[in-house]
Amino acid sequence: MNNNGRINLTKHYEENFKKQIVNIYSQGNHSLRDLSKEYGMSTLTINGWVNRYNNTKSFDIDDNRSEEEKELIKLRKEVKQLEIDNCDKI
Repeated sequence: MNNNGRINLTKHYEENFKKQIVNIYSQGNHSLRDLSKEYGMSTLTINGWVNRYNNTKSFDIDDNRSEEEKELIKLRKEVKQLEIDNCDKI
């Protein structure tokens, strides 16, 4: 259950399992729909893994961000910290 009192149905898969699915799909013998039915997951999930892994050879979201996105996140964190520091001085 999450903080809102709702049950979290999000599934998390091990990286080795994701690689296995990507490899099966990449061999060209199975469609996204085939894998979706066989493993009980959405085609969007599998397609996301395939795209993410083919672009960076990683499933880590940080490895799949552009340099601009990484810089924006860094700057937002710095602004938040400066706001906190400034509130402490008031």
